[in-house]
Amino acid sequence: MIRLASRSWSPFGVVGFLVFMELGSGMLQGWFSPLLAAIGQQFAVDAGALNWVNAMYMLVTVACVPILAKLGDMFGHKRLLTVAATFVVIGSVVVAFAPTFELFLVGRALQAPLAAFLPLEFAIVRARDEKSASRNIGVLVGALTLGGAVGSLASGVLYAAMQDLTAVLVFPAILIALCLPVVVFLVPETTVRKGGRIDWAGAILLTAGLLSTLTGISNSGAWGWHNPKTLLLILSGIAVLVLWAFLGRRMKDPLVDLSMLTKSGIGLPIVVSILFGAQTYGGQTASFLWLLSEPDRVGYGLGMPTAAAGATIVLYAVAAFAGTLLGDRLSRWITPQRAVALAGVFAAASFALMIVFAGSTVLFISWMAVGGLSAGVLLAVLPAIVVRNAPADSVGIASALFNTARTAAGAAAGAMFALVMSLFVTARTVEGVVTTQSTPTSFFAVWAICLVIALALSILALRMRMAKTPDTSEVVDASATASSDV
Repeated sequence: MIRLASRSWSPFGVVGFLVFMELGSGMLQGWFSPLLAAIGQQFAVDAGALNWVNAMYMLVTVACVPILAKLGDMFGHKRLLTVAATFVVIGSVVVAFAPTFELFLVGRALQAPLAAFLPLEFAIVRARDEKSASRNIGVLVGALTLGGAVGSLASGVLYAAMQDLTAVLVFPAILIALCLPVVVFLVPETTVRKGGRIDWAGAILLTAGLLSTLTGISNSGAWGWHNPKTLLLILSGIAVLVLWAFLGRRMKDPLVDLSMLTKSGIGLPIVVSILFGAQTYGGQTASFLWLLSEPDRVGYGLGMPTAAAGATIVLYAVAAFAGTLLGDRLSRWITPQRAVALAGVFAAASFALMIVFAGSTVLFISWMAVGGLSAGVLLAVLPAIVVRNAPADSVGIASALFNTARTAAGAAAGAMFALVMSLFVTARTVEGVVTTQSTPTSFFAVWAICLVIALALSILALRMRMAKTPDTSEVVDASATASSDV
């Protein structure tokens, strides 16, 4: 039974403090995309090097989140949330004042523990009140989604007004610095602990395997899929991950207990999260590129100005935010499995109708918003299922596996879809120079693949099983036990 830390802390108050953390986290995650051109000018680097601004963060995120979450299960989720926030504050300061691009990337790497906030917070809200954990998870994910939209909008507006990159980058550093005392003084610690010792060998193998595989996949577009460097990184990374899984099954206290994936019922939700990450994040680039492409010049697209396309991105994020708020209510109405399946069907419908109405700005954006709404439902309901099914002493690592799988799938799908788009190109002569460019078919192919993935997600969702939530008497009994222990 989960023991509450103190009766003076209400679940609503704890969630409110964590919402502040997630708003700050979302703003920081959305802060950099509008500033990429300014970052390139500041450090005199080309577009290829600028890819590392987000790639560095993503790669280190995939590597460090499972480790931080596992340490949270062992030593306390608040304690590791404090550690993660400290690293992010340091990284944000380094990013703001970095004199060189190399040091700027070091700062981005130090910001990667930001992605561990959610898994650690999920464990905290389940420990505070297991019965309302699903609703609280939706609120936290909604705050993250809304923060991302606000961050993207605010950074672009601030830079346009100030024309000072350092000053603009100081804002998120200050915001995350304000989050640190919130978690230190206002968030209670969890009391359930995972026994055993730290599996450092497993941590090293998992980190090396993920970094190698994703580095190869992320750079496949620039290097080529047949490049020996690409193949070596991907194949060696997969080999290391196989070795990690093989050794982990023979250890008493592995970093990730792989048997938990089948015994606790979180394996299939994580598979569904992989499909979700692939169809949502992998297909976004094609959708936003379609908004910006000028039909008079390239023969396809909607030709929207950059500012209007940015507003559409914010609309998509707002729709996703609405979906996160709807997710828990929908789960209560029709069960979580059916809520996920229904969201998958709506996602498939949005991709189908984006193909049909690709030439209509209003209808295309409308169906993009429907896709955002379905993504919000999935963002809220899927992690709630994982948290609900996970053993009480392994909520952190289970949530981290969910987040890592979704992020890695999105990155891999982005690279795969770039390959798909390269298969449908045409030669075009511009001012006497013959160039190749994408065709409308390349976009339709990506959306069609996303449609199939979304339908597969819906079918698998109906096979997920759910752990029972505690009834009211159990909650009252837990509260009484906690009160008597204080």
